[in-house]
Amino acid sequence: MYYSKLFIKMHHFNLFTEKERQHLLKKRKGETKFGEHIQVLPNLTKIYDDIAHLDVDYVVFGIKEDIGVIANHGNSGTYGAWDATIKILLNIQSNTFTEAKRVLVLGHLEYAEERKALLELNLSKKKEISKVRNFVEIIDRDVTHIITSVRKAGKIPIIIGGGHNNAYGNIKGTALANNQRINVINFDAHSDFRADEGRHSGNGFSHAYAEGFLKNYFIFGLHENYTSDTLLNTLKKVKAIKYNTYEAIEVRNELKYTSELKAASDHINDRPFGIEVDCDAIKNITSSAMTPSGFSVKKARQFVHYFGAHENAAYLHICEATPTPNTETQIGKLISYLITDFIRAKRNIK
Repeated sequence: MYYSKLFIKMHHFNLFTEKERQHLLKKRKGETKFGEHIQVLPNLTKIYDDIAHLDVDYVVFGIKEDIGVIANHGNSGTYGAWDATIKILLNIQSNTFTEAKRVLVLGHLEYAEERKALLELNLSKKKEISKVRNFVEIIDRDVTHIITSVRKAGKIPIIIGGGHNNAYGNIKGTALANNQRINVINFDAHSDFRADEGRHSGNGFSHAYAEGFLKNYFIFGLHENYTSDTLLNTLKKVKAIKYNTYEAIEVRNELKYTSELKAASDHINDRPFGIEVDCDAIKNITSSAMTPSGFSVKKARQFVHYFGAHENAAYLHICEATPTPNTETQIGKLISYLITDFIRAKRNIK
């Protein structure tokens, strides 16, 4: 029933082309850049058919949207993370530590028309915010389609950009491809397990759980100041959910970072699981909810490496970064580091 839906045409999808690759590459004599060895598709008809027989392990694609964040009354700008990342990723070194030939850069989803319509709405009115949340459901369908296709083709998706609303499509798509509920580890200051009030960036995981796509869920580094009593009670009632807090690990030293990595892994590693990284959890990274008090970039990288090294790691999603003219390069470097950390971790288990 679901498989027949994989062949819908997505007019929101933009294929990454050879022309774009050459435009973004900055070649230098004596060096070989990552982007010189990645694979690209000459055209796109059906995602599954086009990538199933490619000799790659990873399919990288972007989501240029901040509709889910705006639907959650958050700060816009997450649509810029893909552009910031791809121009940096292509120009890192291709060497013994990177595996560019194992990577397909597929392209990106973009929602220009919906975003234009959104800018004309009065978001203080319930009817208007409902329209924005309806837009998120369109994105859900597109993300689910791509993830299902990539996973059925036996590849590992690496999803860059957009709001955390896209966790829903990642989870649903992976569950459909694997024909089972999946688990998720989420590096995040927030639970994103809020009630059903229309789709937005704050309830991707609760929707996936309610609809039977998410089984076990671990929230790593929840911020105590930004989690309501209502949500804490919900998290305590659902046995499939476990969490730790940033304060317990980094402020009060009640928990050890490395021990918590293992505890989280024990909760989610018995079946395919997704790795979600919300840049809100990383200190001083421009994001939809930027924090002055969060995990270091080093610990974020260690997190991705630790979970990426497990054979059941099914995808990596890096979201919520909001590049500005002053931070675009740094955001691109950060996300590129996380991508390559994940790839190196997976290489070590082959």
